[in-house]
Amino acid sequence: MTIQVGDRIPTTTLVKVTEEGPEQIGSDEYFAGRKVALFSVPGAFTPTCSAKHLPGFVDKADELKAKGIDEIACTAVNDAFVMGAWGKASGVDGKVTMLADGNGTFAKAMGLEMDGSAFGLGQRGKRYSVLVNDGVVEQLNVEAPGQFEVSSADYLLGRL
Repeated sequence: MTIQVGDRIPTTTLVKVTEEGPEQIGSDEYFAGRKVALFSVPGAFTPTCSAKHLPGFVDKADELKAKGIDEIACTAVNDAFVMGAWGKASGVDGKVTMLADGNGTFAKAMGLEMDGSAFGLGQRGKRYSVLVNDGVVEQLNVEAPGQFEVSSADYLLGRL
């Protein structure tokens, strides 16, 4: 079942990319007591994700934070090393936290997994953005397959 506005973020473990290396963090702990703009991409280094989705949140980070967002995070069904390399290549330092969902556990718990096997990607997370306030979903913007409209930084910013 897909998560809905008003639901709590499911309890899972993500891997936060840090300068010291991968750090496991529970979703309950990560989202507690703050407002997080989280966006999910089907894969690091993929065309739309690298050209539009991640750069949009990097570019709009200051504006989002000025509207009360405490942290901006990107998740994908990729390992922490790939997410770290993608973050470094994309200049996310201090703007977007990279959260690896290597086994797709978080995507599945959110009910937002997708089968990208037709494109050689296997099981992945859908493209979406979600505004989480103290662990509770306030906004959920899920893209139709192949689209990039409602999960962008501009769209989220316009709804704050």
